[in-house]
Amino acid sequence: MDDFNDIKIESGDLSSEESPSQKSLGGFGHIFIKMTSDMKFVGIFTIIYGALSCLSIIGAVIGIPIIIAGLRLREAADEYQLFQSTSNNQALRRAFEKQQRYFGIQKILIIIGLVMSVLGILAVIFLNVFLISSMSGYDNF
Repeated sequence: MDDFNDIKIESGDLSSEESPSQKSLGGFGHIFIKMTSDMKFVGIFTIIYGALSCLSIIGAVIGIPIIIAGLRLREAADEYQLFQSTSNNQALRRAFEKQQRYFGIQKILIIIGLVMSVLGILAVIFLNVFLISSMSGYDNF
């Protein structure tokens, strides 16, 4: 799927066949519109979440990549809408690229979050073991 030159979305599917010009969107067209609308909503929500995370200095380390990811998702939705209205195949390519960047950033943030969670759990376990072992001298009470 390296060449997007024959793709027409207004026919309601992504087949490469030429179809008669029709203005009503098929089932796929409605899904496509809903997807771009949902992408814009998630993009805005992600930007807002990132901005709220940036209110603290430590949160800014995670908040800034979250804002960038949200911007990439909004840009991808805009490119999908451009492709839908103009059938510009370069817009579809740019939309895929921007969406891939969004998912790449999210993947990195998820991995960092999982590592930090495991380190936090290990720290709590070691702290509890240390506290319990240090309390062994207080058995007389």
